[in-house]
Amino acid sequence: MGSLAGRTALVTGGSRGIGRATAERLGREGALVAVHYGRNGGAAEEVVASIRAAGGTAFAVRAELGTGGDVEALWAEFDRQILEHGDSGGLDILVNNAGITPRGHIEEVTPAAFDEVFAVNVRAPFFLVQQGLKRLRDGGRIINVSSGATRIALTDIIAYGMTKGAIDTFSLTLAKALGSRGITVNSVAPGIIDTDMNASWLRGNEAAEQSAAQLSALGRVGRPEDVADVVAFLASDDARWVTGQVIDATGGSQL
Repeated sequence: MGSLAGRTALVTGGSRGIGRATAERLGREGALVAVHYGRNGGAAEEVVASIRAAGGTAFAVRAELGTGGDVEALWAEFDRQILEHGDSGGLDILVNNAGITPRGHIEEVTPAAFDEVFAVNVRAPFFLVQQGLKRLRDGGRIINVSSGATRIALTDIIAYGMTKGAIDTFSLTLAKALGSRGITVNSVAPGIIDTDMNASWLRGNEAAEQSAAQLSALGRVGRPEDVADVVAFLASDDARWVTGQVIDATGGSQL
């Protein structure tokens, strides 16, 4: 039995990239995993199938974050399906991974793009937690996916970096607020990861890949599994005494 046997997890943005790797890792550890997706139901079902093929249990949940009624829709679908899987309706692990990364220097960011990135990256996790607190069991885990962009000044994703700074503050303050219930809250900050989100400029571009690899002290581009393993640690009992922290998972980028 895995380290998370008997626990229930929800991973937002779980259909691809870091979210997919996280959902699959939590599934291998024995958790019942709710794989959230926004639009690509086929990709989410692939993740569910992968978890089941490895002996785990999972189901997909759809809600387009950043839109009206998004959080309510997500929890309603979660509540409906969790009962079908024999759970009492509670939650043990919430991974706020879903996010968007619009590119643009300060002169280029429009009000609409600014509002959208904050709606998806900040507003949605905030209210997902707020409405999920009655479902989250004492001793649970909240893990927010942040970014190395809070430590490294990346001028072409300035608005995105601001959202992740807000997420780190959210983790810090929430850890204090929920400590009396034994719930830990932490952020994980990835660097450049080989995901679909970065595919347009990274994959197939040898110069870009070499440049990205050189940013890391370990000399390579990160993989989704590199981050998922850190998330799995924070979700486990081994991390019971870690809360309110930002765990840097950039591979030592720009040390």
